[in-house]
Amino acid sequence: MPKNEGKKKEYSPIQQGEQAQASSNMGAMFRSEEMALCQMFIQPEAAYTSVSELGETGAVQFRDLNADVNAFQRKFVNEVRRCDEMERKLRYVEAELKKDGVSVPDLPIEDAPRAPNPREIIDLEAHLEKTENEILELSQNAVNLKSNFLELTELRQVLEKTQGFFSDQESLNLDSMKSNLIGDESGTQASQAGRLGFIAGVIQREKIPGFERMLWRISRGNVFLRQAELDHPLEDPSTGNPLYKTVFVAFFQGEQLKSRIKKVCSGYHASLYPCPSSHEEREDMVKGVRTRLEDLNMVLNQTQDHRQRVLASVAKELPTWSVMVCKMKAIYHTLNLFNMDVTKKCLIGECWVPVLDLQIVQKALSDGSAAVGSTIPSFLNVIETNEQPPTFNRTNKFTRGFQNLIDAYGVASYREVNPALYTIITFPFLFAIMFGDLGHGVIMAMFGAWMVIWEGKLANKKAGEIWNIFFGGRYIILLMGLFSMYTGLIYNDIFSKAMNIFGSSWTINYNTSTVMQNPDLQLNPANEDYDSNIYPIGLDPTWMLATNKIIFLNTYKMKLSIIFGVIHMIFGVCMSVVNFNHFRRRSSILLEFLPQIIFLVLLFGYMVFMMFFKWVAYGYKDAPFVKTAGCSPSILIMFINMMLFKEGSPLDNCEEFMFDWQGTLQMVLVLISLLCIPVMLLGKPFYIMSQRKKKAHAGHNGDVNQGMEMSPEPEEPKPSTAAPSGGGHGHDDEPMSELFIYQAIHTIEYVLSTISHTASYLRLWALSLAHAQLSEVLWNMVLQMGLRQTSYVGAVMLFVVFGAWALFTLAILVMMEGLSAFLHTLRLHWVEFMSKFYEGLGYLFQPFSFKAILTAEED
Repeated sequence: MPKNEGKKKEYSPIQQGEQAQASSNMGAMFRSEEMALCQMFIQPEAAYTSVSELGETGAVQFRDLNADVNAFQRKFVNEVRRCDEMERKLRYVEAELKKDGVSVPDLPIEDAPRAPNPREIIDLEAHLEKTENEILELSQNAVNLKSNFLELTELRQVLEKTQGFFSDQESLNLDSMKSNLIGDESGTQASQAGRLGFIAGVIQREKIPGFERMLWRISRGNVFLRQAELDHPLEDPSTGNPLYKTVFVAFFQGEQLKSRIKKVCSGYHASLYPCPSSHEEREDMVKGVRTRLEDLNMVLNQTQDHRQRVLASVAKELPTWSVMVCKMKAIYHTLNLFNMDVTKKCLIGECWVPVLDLQIVQKALSDGSAAVGSTIPSFLNVIETNEQPPTFNRTNKFTRGFQNLIDAYGVASYREVNPALYTIITFPFLFAIMFGDLGHGVIMAMFGAWMVIWEGKLANKKAGEIWNIFFGGRYIILLMGLFSMYTGLIYNDIFSKAMNIFGSSWTINYNTSTVMQNPDLQLNPANEDYDSNIYPIGLDPTWMLATNKIIFLNTYKMKLSIIFGVIHMIFGVCMSVVNFNHFRRRSSILLEFLPQIIFLVLLFGYMVFMMFFKWVAYGYKDAPFVKTAGCSPSILIMFINMMLFKEGSPLDNCEEFMFDWQGTLQMVLVLISLLCIPVMLLGKPFYIMSQRKKKAHAGHNGDVNQGMEMSPEPEEPKPSTAAPSGGGHGHDDEPMSELFIYQAIHTIEYVLSTISHTASYLRLWALSLAHAQLSEVLWNMVLQMGLRQTSYVGAVMLFVVFGAWALFTLAILVMMEGLSAFLHTLRLHWVEFMSKFYEGLGYLFQPFSFKAILTAEED
């Protein structure tokens, strides 16, 4: 029986439709989908087809109900072994195809066949058996023919290479060698000894030195060895590897020595061949061997052609067979997760199912029963449980890349707010702030658009893991390029140069006296040099020619970084309200969110406000209220003095504050912010303590909180279909001492991280400045070398220099700087943004899906 027994509730099709419609609200966009733990009851004869239908839908994650049962003792272990045997045959066939260089066509996953029904399994198994035997027979015949061909080739080489060994001149050498071998024996004794014998054969080239030494030792120097290397390597009949061999002839005297030499040849795996001593007999044998080789070569070619035709026909069916066997094996593995009821007439399984897919799962079970003509239908029950369900965020090809960025940090807890929706905008925008160049943004956007437009053709491209990463994030790259084009337009920066689209608001008004008094021709906005017309979009192009460009851009981009950083963090803190409200922890809104947002806004939000106020107040002509520009205070120094309750030291004839009651306002803001710290530190522990006293006073224990930090409060009812956990560690049932320690750590972390995270957003300014300066250096030190040339040689030089500039631009500014900005943006989201509300302690919903299994096998 199933392990998890509980109150069961059967969903009718009407109820399923109503619940699916109720769940398909806007909330599904902001958090993971609602999951239900279900029990399914399937008749044994319909189990295979029903699980096959569920695998096609990919909407069910099964639980193992036989975790304590050995894998070899489960019900469908024999079927799994049959699938393993068929996979072995498929691997053998695939190896033979690769050995012969026969290409196997790719089978798109969309065109993959369905799992074979039980009747087709027998036919498929027989077909694979027949195919394996046929290829085995062809391979064995080929090996036998190649072995014969190798032997005849070696025999021909022995007969041809030994022609020189038996010439007249060699005969004289043999006679002298013979006299040396018999020493001081008389001629009568020599004639009685008879002529010298010889043994001819072929041996592997690397064994020749040892072979020579062994012959010398066993004969005490009474063997004369001649050898000749083969001009071309031979082919190993079994493996097809090249064999480098040497022909040898060993001359000796006496039958005893002949027996020893044969034993040595056998030990060194030398092949011995008959070789006539007369020239005429050798010529006749060579002609016969060549004729046989020609005939055998023709038979080998015909055999190879027949093998190629057989393998080509098999290659067309191999992808289909592989998919079918893979699906069969997955089905039987899944059936081993099921339990058998007491009467052994029904298979029982437990699974997690998205509530929106309950109708799809019920239809799959009905189709599986109808496929085998089962009279008893399969049905699905939704059961109550306190277990935490898996997290399932339904994605498409556009949102999948952004969801992967979030899941790489940690899978969201069940029904926790999903940051991926907001990351679609914030991620490319923060990246673009660091990568703000219109030209570089166009290059990145073109690369992303190319992968998006031709994604159908590029999806099946197998170019390695790096390509898969780029292709998986094609929409991220496209958006990063588009946003970089926007920020590049705002910065008025295209390959480190500015565009004068709307005309500059600065004019040069000078005379002789001005030149004498102002040798640098500095433009003064207080005079008539500035016409007070604001440049419509972005920076005025005149700033790119100013000597104080770096100083101006530093303050401009630094303030922008702080502004966007504080807004980003405030948004992250506000997202925690969505979690608290959804999990009915409304007390945390008052005790955690409210002091956190007040602390953040009153300190750093006030600093952002003062930046805007300074831009407006210290204008030049048409500002609502104008102050002296030279008296504008430093926002950073003012903020430090505010935190330290310290008076500043203004310049001469300047005021310390921007408005009259600023000092009082700052003191009030700091005091209110400091008062928020005790609320964050003690509010939640004291609230939990009071709730425990109420329970004890009521005289009952109540429900034990199973869990998670974002689970409902004790007095609230729990949802009926799944555990209400929403991430975080459980603390409500811990001792009060541990609660106080945890809350102290949490408070200190938030207060300190608020300061450090604000400073961390300065990386937006630092990387933007570094990117712009590196681009300018590359232009001035590389491309201008060709642009400054005025001769005809300059055209050729410009061509070469432009290639180098384009190479460095792509390699350094686009790829390396782009990767650096990508990693820093990822850190800003993971640490500075998501740490404000995201727990990420869930586990992924991994459904039983044929598509996912086939994709994993391809990877």
